[in-house]
Amino acid sequence: MWSDALAALDRAERMHRQLFQPRHASTWEPPVDVLETEHEVLIYVALPGVDAHEVGAMIEDATLVVSGRRTLPPALRTAAIHRLELPQGRFERHIALPAGRYGAVDVASEQGCLVIRLHKMP
Repeated sequence: MWSDALAALDRAERMHRQLFQPRHASTWEPPVDVLETEHEVLIYVALPGVDAHEVGAMIEDATLVVSGRRTLPPALRTAAIHRLELPQGRFERHIALPAGRYGAVDVASEQGCLVIRLHKMP
């Protein structure tokens, strides 16, 4: 029940951002999970088919901005498309960070997700 309420709040927040913040028409937002441990903040960004080296991630104020582009692989660009549900093109996601100071940042790909590890500073 609690997870359903959190999911509803997240959907409402996303819709609010999309309605009240002007963005380029072709920009989409990948879903994210933000988890915090004693020593780090972990951000999982669902980006299947996107190379971690092709994604930009930077902290602006207390917000992590993740951006990049998903494109069809060259071999599929001439294929007949019967269904295309994964969004293509430019993406950008603004993620509010928990209060604190962060030192090292690690970025990797794990099972279709971009994983960003923000190591907490004492």
